[in-house]
Amino acid sequence: MPRFLVIGHLVQDVVPGGFRLGGTAAYAGLLAHRLGWEACVLTAGAVDPPELAGVRLLRLPSLTSTRIQNVYEGGRRRQFVLARAPELGPDLVPPELGGCDAVLLGPVAGEVRPETAALFSGRLLGACLQGWLREVGPAGAVRPRSPSCWQADAVLEHAQAVFVSDEDLAPEDVPAALERWSQAVPVVAFTRGEKGAEVCHRGEWRHIQSFPARAVDPTGAGDVFAAAFLIAQHEGADPWEAARFASAAASLVVEKEGVEGVPQRWEVEERLRAYPEIVCR
Repeated sequence: MPRFLVIGHLVQDVVPGGFRLGGTAAYAGLLAHRLGWEACVLTAGAVDPPELAGVRLLRLPSLTSTRIQNVYEGGRRRQFVLARAPELGPDLVPPELGGCDAVLLGPVAGEVRPETAALFSGRLLGACLQGWLREVGPAGAVRPRSPSCWQADAVLEHAQAVFVSDEDLAPEDVPAALERWSQAVPVVAFTRGEKGAEVCHRGEWRHIQSFPARAVDPTGAGDVFAAAFLIAQHEGADPWEAARFASAAASLVVEKEGVEGVPQRWEVEERLRAYPEIVCR
């Protein structure tokens, strides 16, 4: 059974009446498990969430878990970081995880040290860039951080694919950032919610539209896209096929609240069959 590793904080998303599990590590790890992989999550926090039964958790104990409040206004998301668990660096990665078949770095608040990427040089390594492209301002408000302020080389020189959304970049930063990253990494995926995604493979850009979905909760769509893309690539798909698989998986997770919507493999395959006309163009 292939092994998938995701490194990043599990998040307590604030919802009315309490908390709900969130974070790239939760969505990506659970997706890998439901697609039939052995899933491992390296994280830091105060609890082991029961929602991740079947996923191997390697948790650095902490007095607090990272806690985030998402506020949706006019189809856009504003985030507030209310608490943050300790950072995750290369010294915390057990040697046996260096041989995982696919690895996703998934920081939500800059907690994954960029030099961690060097441990997986030569592996199928992906990185969700959002956690490095944000800064926390007054009252915990999250705001975009200019890509020029992020020392990206430590990640880019080892990654096979990077994933970023239109929520992670200020509009004026998008062209230059995507151009730079597409020259440094074999695959760049720029996800845009209902507008689909732009995918670059070795300098060639193509568009994949979003699959029709009965959207309930958009949280986690980009995380599922990233994990599904890497898994499809490892299983033999080319980047365009992987993007199609990832887009179908992302369309399913938004149809339920939180990680409850993370799909099984048969659901993704069923959605792919339902829309054969949706391909990268």
